[in-house]
Amino acid sequence: MSSTPNFKSTVDVRSIAPRERHPLIFGTFDALAAGEALLLVNDHDPKPLFYQFQAESKGEFTWDYLESGPEVWQVKIGKPAAGAAPVAVGGCGCAH
Repeated sequence: MSSTPNFKSTVDVRSIAPRERHPLIFGTFDALAAGEALLLVNDHDPKPLFYQFQAESKGEFTWDYLESGPEVWQVKIGKPAAGAAPVAVGGCGCAH
């Protein structure tokens, strides 16, 4: 990869207590402006978080896996730009 994407924030939850992870991630996401994204770094596939975003953010987020384990998962979670057409949410990377 020749360049690294820019993120408003990086949230590395690998050393954060599990009960504190989702509130930290959602708080960081809520602080994003339209068109910005955060980088989530985790030690497991965050698919439960994906489903929580679907439920709580009414589909108004983007979700793109940048790295999918087995040791580290990195997900770009963003807010669509203001006035943009509805953005399709990337899959959670899990089997259905």
